[in-house]
Amino acid sequence: MPGDTDIEYASPWAGADFNPFMARRPDASTEERRMAEEFERVSWPELAKLASDVPEAGVAFRRLIRYRRRKDATTPPSEWIEPCWGIHEMPDFRMLEENELPEGIDAGMSVTSVCINVPIYLPWLVSQLLKSHVVFRRAIVEDLPDVADLHHSGHTAALIVNCTGLGSLRLGGVKDTRLFPVRGQIAVVRNAPLENQHPTMYSISGTDDGPEEASYIMHRPAAGGCIIGGCRQKNNWESQPDPSLAIRILTRAIELDPTLVPKGKGIEALSVVRHTVGLRPQREGGIRLERDVIGTKDGRKVDVVHNYGHGGGGYEKSYGAAKAVVRLVEEALAAKA
Repeated sequence: MPGDTDIEYASPWAGADFNPFMARRPDASTEERRMAEEFERVSWPELAKLASDVPEAGVAFRRLIRYRRRKDATTPPSEWIEPCWGIHEMPDFRMLEENELPEGIDAGMSVTSVCINVPIYLPWLVSQLLKSHVVFRRAIVEDLPDVADLHHSGHTAALIVNCTGLGSLRLGGVKDTRLFPVRGQIAVVRNAPLENQHPTMYSISGTDDGPEEASYIMHRPAAGGCIIGGCRQKNNWESQPDPSLAIRILTRAIELDPTLVPKGKGIEALSVVRHTVGLRPQREGGIRLERDVIGTKDGRKVDVVHNYGHGGGGYEKSYGAAKAVVRLVEEALAAKA
């Protein structure tokens, strides 16, 4: 729930922006790519509408600049992240001119995206559910079928939607061993160009600090601070920030956007709020979004719709995935009628 700080609940630690990317693994299937594209296409107009019409949601438009270095073409970050369904279809897309590229950058693009202040956005989502009379319950659940008996009506639930992220690795009835964590470490700083009320966000194709490190900057709206990252450390469960990595993250951020600090200053001029860690729920083969039937200890069968394994793209795919879940739920309930 919003306010919880378990690193396996990755949502509160996210930047978060809309920056379409796609796993470019050798085993990435056509269906996996199609699903990602569909979910992002559906999600973008919903997030843009929130930025335009719902200020209390904590979503705002931001200019996003993505830099590319030729030497990153074969390094892991470029293998994990590539433009997906045509970021060129988003507002104000253009390729940067050669005279706009910093030293060491071979290409770049600019587009209007959004940034989400997740400490505001997540409680806002809860408020929308409360407004629709959704009942929230907390419980310790070791086996997914047991959830069916927790319905507030006292009756057995007709269907369960499983959105437990990394929890599905250990949750009875699921125990999906294809799940694994991708550790992310970020810094939250107060710095932002004061002369610009809508500061620019940045990302770059790779770094010189190792194959699992990355560099990006996101300016949260509503005084949410500037998010600086980061890393993508596969199968790393470490919950504590790495001080050496923190220094590299801050150093790379100033290289990416020198306006974060006064001219000639270094990381000592960054006003750090905190360093944090979150574990992205990645899954071999991509997102699991499908219908299932699982058995209970007493021999009953329970209908389930799974929706987990979004890795670092949960916000970008959220509305598209939710729409697909609704469709599967309706199909499952119709089949029971």
